Amino acid sequence: MKKTTKNIVSAGVAAVMMGGANLAHAADSVNVAFFLEWATPNQISKVEKAYDDAMGVKVNWTDFKTGTAMTEAMLAGDIDIAYSQGLSPFVTAVQQGHPLKMVGVAMEYPANNCYIKNGLGIDASNASELEGKTVAVPLNTMADFAFRSYMKHFKVDVSTLSIVDMEPADGAKSLADGNVDMACIFGGNSSKAAAEVGAAIMTDAQKVDAGIGSFDVISVTEAFATKNPDLLRTFMEVTAEANSAWTGSAAQLATVAKDAGMSPTDTKDQMDTFIFLSPDEQKAKYFGRNGVAVSAAESLGLMFKKPGAWNVDQKISKVVTGEYLN
Repeated sequence: MKKTTKNIVSAGVAAVMMGGANLAHAADSVNVAFFLEWATPNQISKVEKAYDDAMGVKVNWTDFKTGTAMTEAMLAGDIDIAYSQGLSPFVTAVQQGHPLKMVGVAMEYPANNCYIKNGLGIDASNASELEGKTVAVPLNTMADFAFRSYMKHFKVDVSTLSIVDMEPADGAKSLADGNVDMACIFGGNSSKAAAEVGAAIMTDAQKVDAGIGSFDVISVTEAFATKNPDLLRTFMEVTAEANSAWTGSAAQLATVAKDAGMSPTDTKDQMDTFIFLSPDEQKAKYFGRNGVAVSAAESLGLMFKKPGAWNVDQKISKVVTGEYLN
């Protein structure tokens, strides 16, 4: 299966590679950020060096614990592409005037879980009793976005909570140690640890009914996109081919699990909740003035369609663009 996937990817990008000169080689290497414990089909292409082969440059992958750390590395010039960055840290960076672009959707998935410590007697039926409690939240991440969505849904006054900024692994440990009453988590191993000592505030079905969901973005620095558009397009094409080639076979799961730092079983359980969209599906659903990406970004406070604005489309395309999916 590994050979089949690599052949499919290679065939899919053959047209882009014709002649070699079509790819912009302003960059001698490309630095990509990703998450451990966040399993995706393109990790097969990562392991098999399909990105390197198709792009014609060395692709360096660095794992990060949060999307905000990805942003910091991008602004420092250490990362060119962030794969599967949370929408919330991306929007926060753009709001602060940083030159980043959203160029794709990594996946859709149920909102990250917030786990309530077992024994407190608090669940969805009496969530208001969380007021006054201590909560571990990795701030400015999609777990933070999910946390605030839950609190809004249950009409919990966030100002009454003691919110502690913690990375997922630390939040899970604090929940187990009894130092916090609830921990909002992402990542397979951290979520599994939190679930051993707590219960999710909502089931996936309840999230769907409440309209609470999430998606991660593929973001780039504006400088990289401007100088290396063909390299970026090829990266997106290899990713799309990897998603298309995914069948969930035992061989594929083993490869992804090893690269993600998870067991095959946990990897399958996690990936079963993910939806990987084709480029056409991404463009139709997420991009453009009325796309999901713009409405979601505006829900986080990033405004494009201000009253009297005449250049709305230009503002949007500067920050959220599907042009590299072509």
